[in-house]
Amino acid sequence: MIDIRPVGYVIGLLVATLGLTMLGPLLADLAAGNGHWPVFLESSVITIMAGALVAVACSNGVTSGGLSLRQTFLLTSLVWIALPAFGALPFVLGETQSSWTDAFFEAMSGITTTGSTVLTGIQTLPEGILLWRGILQWLGGIGIIVVAMVFLPELKVGGMQVFRSEAFDTMGKILPRAAEIASSISVVYVGLTFSCALAYSLTGMTPFDATIHAMTTVSTGGFANTDASFGMYGAGAHYVGSAFMFLAALPFVRYIQLVGGSARPLLLDPQVRGFMIAIGVCVIAISLSLAYSTHGFAEIAFREALFNVVSIMSGTGYASADYMQWGPFCVTAFFFIGLIGGCAGSTACSVKVFRYQILFASIGSQIRQIHAPHGVFQPRYQGRVVSEDIMNSVISFFVVFIVSIGIISVLLSMTGLDFITSVSGAATAIANVGPGLGNEIGPAGNFGGLNDTAKWILSFAMFMGRLELMVVLVLFTAAFWRS
Repeated sequence: MIDIRPVGYVIGLLVATLGLTMLGPLLADLAAGNGHWPVFLESSVITIMAGALVAVACSNGVTSGGLSLRQTFLLTSLVWIALPAFGALPFVLGETQSSWTDAFFEAMSGITTTGSTVLTGIQTLPEGILLWRGILQWLGGIGIIVVAMVFLPELKVGGMQVFRSEAFDTMGKILPRAAEIASSISVVYVGLTFSCALAYSLTGMTPFDATIHAMTTVSTGGFANTDASFGMYGAGAHYVGSAFMFLAALPFVRYIQLVGGSARPLLLDPQVRGFMIAIGVCVIAISLSLAYSTHGFAEIAFREALFNVVSIMSGTGYASADYMQWGPFCVTAFFFIGLIGGCAGSTACSVKVFRYQILFASIGSQIRQIHAPHGVFQPRYQGRVVSEDIMNSVISFFVVFIVSIGIISVLLSMTGLDFITSVSGAATAIANVGPGLGNEIGPAGNFGGLNDTAKWILSFAMFMGRLELMVVLVLFTAAFWRS
């Protein structure tokens, strides 16, 4: 049997910490004088007490030896269930008076930085709720970076072991250990958020809106303060948002090295170059299509293409316009753009660029092997031979990713949803992108009209997708629970 006490202790501390962060929205409501602050006081007390009780109850199982592999799998998964469960309290008790289903969906979408929402009339909500939505995404963003840098490489999930901190090629410098990595990432993360908020303020956003949008931009979360997302903001905000969504989708470890005085790793990182090329090709294609069909060859065509392509590819999910009206080519392109993703070790989601690069390298090796049967050809990544276990992990991830979208699509269709809503909903949930396709869950709609069963299915899909699928699926195997 797995000793769950160390896992419970860590989760209890994290839940209690989440309760403390609820004091921020409480103060926001007090400052606004809207009378909604007791909601966050009540939610904070419940969350802190529950977390503290669990931590105290499990403290006798904490040892200096650290967590085992199975405990790490369990911890990584349960954290992303416990935090949304308590993060949903303000939505149930507050102005939205959401059902438990809607509240959990909104909190799960927030903490996984998916950005899908069930709320309408967002601009009329109290300041505390708006800030809470931003905080959930901001915490989820930094949380997934730490998980991707520290836990997933050691768990050998989806090829992430190529980024093990002990052996990660830093162009001559070995990265500090996990705790130092997390600390350095936090400094960079806060710095990017502050810079983004300042830049948004210079475009005319109020300090409150600039702060929240900075939190949901740097986390590539996508929660906005209005139903229209970025459609109500001008060109300046679109360019600022595009820039910081792009920066948030790059490996944060490269920023640590950049601050340390070395720009070479960032410039030579194949992930970064691949991401930039993908962004460039997609922006050119979409802007040309948009210019031809609607705007003409004007700046607005480029800006709309740039903002929405970066938003969807990074998994942020903001929308400056309803791209469902841009024609079949653009709609189809946006569906597949969302399945690309950003770089590993960033706040971005979906498949990630490095997996495509490893897959294409393997395909290239196979083609060369066919042309020269007696030759020896091995796929390489970052100048190193890709080992068999990494190759198998990447291929397994692709298979599970595609199969998962298929299974979730079928389950959603069984709840009564149409084909487009089912497939795009499954894809956007597992890829943690945000908006789907169609009139209901597309960029001009939301997920509030879906039935409760569909919302729970999508919540589980968001949870699976954020943790790279394998971390969750391994918990459903008998071998995991055997002693």
